[in-house]
Amino acid sequence: MAHVSLFVTCLADQLFPEVGLSTLRLLEKLGCTVDFPEAQLCCGQPAFNSGHVPEARRVARGLLGAFADSEYVVTPSGSCASMLRHYYAELFASEPELAEAARALAAKTYELSQFIVGVLGARDVGATFPHRVTYHASCHGSRLLGVKEEPLELLRHVRGLELVPLPRCEDCCGFGGVFSIKLAALSSAMVDEKIEHVLETGANVLVGTDMGCLMNIRGRLERRGQPVRVLHLAELLAGEEEA
Repeated sequence: MAHVSLFVTCLADQLFPEVGLSTLRLLEKLGCTVDFPEAQLCCGQPAFNSGHVPEARRVARGLLGAFADSEYVVTPSGSCASMLRHYYAELFASEPELAEAARALAAKTYELSQFIVGVLGARDVGATFPHRVTYHASCHGSRLLGVKEEPLELLRHVRGLELVPLPRCEDCCGFGGVFSIKLAALSSAMVDEKIEHVLETGANVLVGTDMGCLMNIRGRLERRGQPVRVLHLAELLAGEEEA
């Protein structure tokens, strides 16, 4: 039985707690024991991407301590997982002891679908969702973590689900964290293009693995009056959204 520490991320904690709860329920359904280290905080990615490296390092040091004793660290975010996996060792390159702790954390950190398929070896989680669904591939998950087939493999095994390919699914939705704030006009044009591709599929549900992207796409869909539901993969697989 795998023992998992849930890294819930800022967006799930503050804005989408249902995603964190769905992740917990799904992992328990698959036989994992799950804990939630309360010392966890932001991974430091917004500061790091904005060039505030000392501030990012200060936040990251706290996260190293929070998950020091964890067997596995699982998160419903490819973006945050990629920060831990690819940039923490760089943050602490001048501090050998912390750099080693960062490498240890990277080795045991997984995005949710990556953990389910790659570590637990599960494909069919017993979910039912009788809807026409399309899948958005987030940039960090697919490009930095290499998470490409895992979400699709899980969706293919959901009973009643019709999976429709999303044209140019690898294209960025325009969120990119601070990118969407600093370059708002460009970000808006990118998400509008993404929405046109979503509507082209005729799907009534869009699924993804990163709440940053899904928040951006959902907001634009609502502003344009389009009745496409947007769900995190964890919500669908946990059976939170069967209706």
